[in-house]
Amino acid sequence: MAFRNNNAPRGNSFRGRNNNSRFQGRGGGGRSRGRGRRNESFIDERKFINKAQPIEAEAPYVHSFEFSELLINDILKKNIASKGFNKPTPIQDQSIPHILAGKDILGIANTGTGKTAAFLIPLIEKVAKNPNEKVLIITPTRELAEQIGDELYLLTWDLRMSGAMCIGGASIGNQISQLRRNPQFIVGTPGRLKDLLDRKVLNLSNFKSIVLDEVDRMLDMGFINDIKYLIGFLAQERQSLFFSATMDHKIEEIVNMILKKDRVRVSVKKGETASHVDQDVIRVGSKEEKLAKLEELLRKDTFEKVLVFINMKWHVDKLEKELRTKGFKVESIHGDKRQSQRSRAIENFKSGRANILLATDVAARGLDISNITHVINFDVPNSYEDYVHRIGRTGRANKTGTALTFVPHRGQSY
Repeated sequence: MAFRNNNAPRGNSFRGRNNNSRFQGRGGGGRSRGRGRRNESFIDERKFINKAQPIEAEAPYVHSFEFSELLINDILKKNIASKGFNKPTPIQDQSIPHILAGKDILGIANTGTGKTAAFLIPLIEKVAKNPNEKVLIITPTRELAEQIGDELYLLTWDLRMSGAMCIGGASIGNQISQLRRNPQFIVGTPGRLKDLLDRKVLNLSNFKSIVLDEVDRMLDMGFINDIKYLIGFLAQERQSLFFSATMDHKIEEIVNMILKKDRVRVSVKKGETASHVDQDVIRVGSKEEKLAKLEELLRKDTFEKVLVFINMKWHVDKLEKELRTKGFKVESIHGDKRQSQRSRAIENFKSGRANILLATDVAARGLDISNITHVINFDVPNSYEDYVHRIGRTGRANKTGTALTFVPHRGQSY
């Protein structure tokens, strides 16, 4: 999936979900855990019960600039204004000036804090000044790559820039064709980028700007060796931007590998999203009782926008059919679905054409959908870390969410 922003509306093909989406050649990317691993480590179900903490009013952030004051391309400035951006978020305020100055950035920030625009705005300005500049953006999942593509589409409207989306689940032939057109931006997931590099159709030696987004999730999904492999092909003299919600020794190793010693550290991380989520368990016996309870919950008016997590892909498909036959507006995503199907399902869920989304853990990472009222763990997650990622899809943007986990009666199993 490619994009080309020449003169809008004809040229703006950052869009291209298959034939009419934001990038051409979109597809897959993260290694899905959706086949249903056995729950190897017992999770104390008391961890699934917690009352949401009150959301305290915060003092207004004092920003150092407004977007209208930035010395950047006038068209880019117009595009920023058209998105309704006036005052930068904290991560934008603290990152953009340093990125414009050519500094390496280590950014620690939660999802949903505006970090995508924090790196896209200065990098688009960089390309506007030098059309030969090349930017590589690496993300853990297809969905996050698409979200970045959406933002890129809007911010580059009417600018002469081109790019390619290099993620699995879509035609690699189309992606190879786009790469041969020498795009300025490439957004991709590690596995597909490595595949294209091994096929010798992707040359990273002339990329002078790289973004690694949500690195903690990339490592959690098993991409650490792919990341190291890709970094080895990059130009030595480059600007590197690194964003993660957490830091540990493995992430520190990657940081020291790719960032300069005089890097700028920006941290705007707030408390875990889970603290804003009412969490409880629902005890059910047989599979039939479990399904009946789910249907009962989904029919309640307060369950306005519901994300349901299921461990196995085949079970996602089965449950979707059962709910559809009973009149529910439901969509589903998992790793075996084509990217066009996943994109359509997410778009329908975002727009309200469906109010229920069934998903494997592929949706717990990199999926940013606003106003999800409830997360239901139809199946107990495989680890507490997975649980935290799942319920982090609700209780966002200073709102309280609800997470319910189905567990068997004590001494029973499904």
